[in-house]
Amino acid sequence: MLIETRALSKTYRHICALDRVCINIQPGEFVAVMGPSGSGKSTLMNLLGCLDLASSGTYRFDGVDVATLSDDSLAVLRNRQIGFVFQSSNLLPRASALHNVELPLLYARVRRKARRARARALLEAVGLESRMNHTPAELSGGQQQRVAIARALANDPALILADEPTGALDSKTGMEIMDLLAQFNRSGLTIVMVTHDETIALRARRILSFSDGALISDRRALRRIDQTDRAALCVGACS
Repeated sequence: MLIETRALSKTYRHICALDRVCINIQPGEFVAVMGPSGSGKSTLMNLLGCLDLASSGTYRFDGVDVATLSDDSLAVLRNRQIGFVFQSSNLLPRASALHNVELPLLYARVRRKARRARARALLEAVGLESRMNHTPAELSGGQQQRVAIARALANDPALILADEPTGALDSKTGMEIMDLLAQFNRSGLTIVMVTHDETIALRARRILSFSDGALISDRRALRRIDQTDRAALCVGACS
């Protein structure tokens, strides 16, 4: 099991942002997370990405309880095991595409020659072999997102967390980005993606829906999760 949460909850100033969420995600899955604003999607992604810690419950990543890790160990986990793709590509504006992709490898202390070769190979894999030396301002929105995907893959992570990866793109370019993510998923990469667009969500193999901090449906289960049986579902999903 790559991701296993048990009764995972997060409270901010007495407001429950995430309510006893239980999710099991196997290696190689492609999971979409949907829900209205304030439903808990971003909170869930922050917890899964080890950017924040839960108020209660447990989160195991590849069998390790992340709450037991030191700050340094969490930083290593984020850098080596998790790749992040955001709605805004978050690229360094003055750096070339090549240097942007190299950045996680630099933090991982990969030697210059090896990291340069890895970054080149990844940019070729996302179709940007002719744009490696261009800065973000010289790239289209879709090309910038391809660079962001290549950067997320730099350290060969076990998991990609994508937060509205097509949200700033037109529909055609968005589908091209989804084709690219699906390609990497077919090669075995696990992807968890937040989206408001059901057309985009349907490209995943599984859709989790949230409302008011709670998991209310799992498209594979084909049933709605009622308030009264959430505790029972948690026990079943986490056993």
